[in-house]
Amino acid sequence: MNIILLGPPGAGKGTLSNKILENKNAVQISTGDLFRYNLSNKTPLGLKAKEYMDKGELVPDQVTIDLLWDKFDSLETKENDEKIILFDGFPRTISQGQALDDGMKERNQKIDMVIYFDVSDEILIQRLTGRRTCPECGATYHLVNNPPKKEGICDKCGSELIQRVDDSIETVKNRIEVYNNQTSVLIDYYSKKGILKSIDGTKKPDEVYKEFENKLGEIN
Repeated sequence: MNIILLGPPGAGKGTLSNKILENKNAVQISTGDLFRYNLSNKTPLGLKAKEYMDKGELVPDQVTIDLLWDKFDSLETKENDEKIILFDGFPRTISQGQALDDGMKERNQKIDMVIYFDVSDEILIQRLTGRRTCPECGATYHLVNNPPKKEGICDKCGSELIQRVDDSIETVKNRIEVYNNQTSVLIDYYSKKGILKSIDGTKKPDEVYKEFENKLGEIN
């Protein structure tokens, strides 16, 4: 079963993905992870992507898609296999969505469901700007939802917590704007296909996972 997790940054895609991986026979395909793996291992596709990144240019869709299919085709899937394959961070545009559909058809497969995380911009900004990270051990906190025991100090190693540059309010607003301009059109794209399932991303993680399982039951 092929499932896309669709939603703006901070909507809860990563949290739900982790719960699915813990509880189901599932594999995640994350474009961020694909880039990191191929770059660090200096694969042919990774080196190709690096050429553009070194110039400060965006990696072309085709290179990203080639990375995705390289991973997808490496997964061992059998007929009637109940494995769930999660697409996180892809597609981001209509052209990527169409390329994904074409690749699925070539493999006699299809996207079974698209989970859309419905969260207001106001809540997204609160979530993302409230994140704090430990630069030493990597632990993460949130000023409202998961604060450290001592303000500004990591519970695990005692280091001073920092706010990442991409979690500043200016950067967060820009990331959301980019999403609204590019990726949000996919909501209509998949809605017309009849495979879009909306989830209330403001709920607690356990409630979001339960809602996911309910949506999963609708297509079984």
